[in-house]
Amino acid sequence: MPSPELYVIDYQLHGQPRSFIIRLERLDNAEAWHWASCDAGVGIIPKFGREKIRKVSRPMAERYGITDVRWRVSGAKAGQVAG
Repeated sequence: MPSPELYVIDYQLHGQPRSFIIRLERLDNAEAWHWASCDAGVGIIPKFGREKIRKVSRPMAERYGITDVRWRVSGAKAGQVAG
């Protein structure tokens, strides 16, 4: 089982830059879009780790003004974007 890592997710909300740090076992582009939408107040954060929720997709997030979602492992240089 992989240990959780810290990730930095950068995105734009209605043209304004936003950024936050999250601890997850794994992160990919789809997860980054979902968590960016949660930070923006659009997505639902599960209350329990096993709770199944509907993830916010990129097209849905873009309808709410979320764009340019990028992510990287915390501690990596800003130019070394993973997603």
